[in-house]
Parts: sequence; structure tokens; C-alpha cells
Amino acid sequence: MEASDFWDDNSAAQKIITECNDLKAWTIPYHEVKQRFDNVKSLLPDVDEGDDPEFFAQLVAELNKVDKTLSELEVRRMLSGELDSKNCFLSINAGAGGTEACDWALMLSRMYQRWGAKRGWKVEVLDSIDGEVAGLKSTTLKFTGSFAYGYSKSERGVHRLVRISPFDSNARRHTSFASVDVTPEIDDDIQIEINPEHLRIDTYRASGAGGQHVNKTDSAVRMTHIPTGIIVSCQSERSQIQNRETCLKMLRAKLYEKELNERESKLKEMAGEKKEIAWGSQIRNYVFQPYTLVKDTRTKHEVGNIHAVMDGELDDFVNAYLKEFG
Repeated sequence: MEASDFWDDNSAAQKIITECNDLKAWTIPYHEVKQRFDNVKSLLPDVDEGDDPEFFAQLVAELNKVDKTLSELEVRRMLSGELDSKNCFLSINAGAGGTEACDWALMLSRMYQRWGAKRGWKVEVLDSIDGEVAGLKSTTLKFTGSFAYGYSKSERGVHRLVRISPFDSNARRHTSFASVDVTPEIDDDIQIEINPEHLRIDTYRASGAGGQHVNKTDSAVRMTHIPTGIIVSCQSERSQIQNRETCLKMLRAKLYEKELNERESKLKEMAGEKKEIAWGSQIRNYVFQPYTLVKDTRTKHEVGNIHAVMDGELDDFVNAYLKEFG
């Protein structure tokens, strides 16, 4: 990177920078945690808990933080798949439950946006379709950051909500469902051929934020890959051309993931995760009433503070999944 001709080939330079950043993502945390541990190790023999209990407690607290950081690094070490280090697209679709389900999809969208922000990723809303009364019928987010796909893939599946519905005048308890799908972003150096004749492209007027422009032009794009039935859509860009490019990128990612799963003989495993968005198929339950609890049906990990989870505190669930299923 210090060579005088480093920027002569911009594309090659960007790849090297990415590779360098990936290495730093390992070396910097390692040296930091080692230094913190050595600092505590050097001080502990000279500290008597009875003489200075407050300082002793601070050292123990620091050791606990070091242990937590090590656990996070161990989990990241499990992300050795070909696509784990990639950026990703996370899509949410409301399921059984009508307006309540659409509101649940909106709640999940906020949760994942906060989770992505806490992880230091760039979070973009690429597409969203509003519910008829409230919430969202569907939305697609893009996470740009280190190991975004590796961490996010654990969220693929059906999420179940139990609460007193704010849309029910009789204040009855309702159960709602939404499905989450996660797809890695594919680099340009991976070639996926898409026959234009296999595409059906529909344009429509974008909705939501964006000023007057979105209300005057059919800039939003929905792209259907006819042979596979895969559908992608985008309305986040101002021009139809930009939205088409984003749709093609998402489509290439989905087709590549499908091809990769077939190559690795995991298509049946993937199909097993895409269940009906209804009873008995959920990967995680979120209960607001009569008690508060979030429980993962795969790992059995559970948290009582549901409001912290809805605020994006998802790492414990993600880490538990990765430790068990890798």
C-alpha cells in the first residue's frame, strides 16, 4: 500500500485495502485484548481484596470484559464460510396476522436497523411497502460492514410476536408472524450470467421519504427472475437506472447463493429453513404479555428484557446460534 504505483490500478488497490482491513479486524482486537489482559495480570498479585476492595472489583470487572471480548473473537473465528465476510441484504415480510403482522414487520425493521448501527455497520433501507393500515408489508435493508452476512445469517427464519394488540379495541392478546431472509452481497469479480430474456421488470412510483421527486416519477423497480421465481425490488435511489443496478446486484447475490448451496449439497437444508410464515415454524418467540421473554427455539437462549432486544441487543442470540451451528 505504500508503493508509489499503488493507486495506478484503482480496482486492485480497493481489493488490497479490503484485504488489509480484514486483517486489521483480527490483529487490532487481538493486540488490544492481550494488552488489557497483561495489564490486569501485572496488577492482580499486588492487590489485596481486603485492603482495597473497590480497586480489586475494578480489576475483576476488566477481566470479565476481556473474557467477553475473547468470546466475541472466538465466535467471529467460526465465520470462515466463503460468504461470511460479505455485506448482505436482509428482507422482512409480514406473515399471518394482518395489520398486526405489518406492525410487527416494522418493529423488526427498527430492531435490525438499531442492531446494525450498534455493530458499526452502514444500514440502508433499499425498499419498503407500507401496510394498508399501519406498519410494513415488506422491507429490504442493506448492511455494509465487517462480516455482516456471517452474523446476520442466523436471523433467517420466522419470528413470532405475542402481545396485546394496540389495534384491537377489546385489548385481546394477538399472535403475529414475520419472516426474515438474508442474502450476501456478491463481489463484481464473481461472474453470474443473467439472461435479459429471463427477466420481467416492472416500474412503479416510489413511496416514503425522498421529497417530491419520488411522487412524480416511476423510479422504483421490481425485477422478477422468471426461471427461479426470485423477486427483488428497490426504490431507495432517485433514478430508475440506479434502482435497476441495485436490483441486479441483489438478484445476482440470490442466484449465486442458490448456486453455491446446490454445489455444496445444502439445498435441502436451506429449503428446510424457509417454512410457512405461521404457527409452529418460528425460530424465535417475542412475548410482551402476560410476561416479557424472547426465546430462540433453536438454541434455547432466552432473555427477559424484551425492550433491550427490540433496541438492537441481539448479539447474545447471534453468538449462541453461531456457537451451536457455526
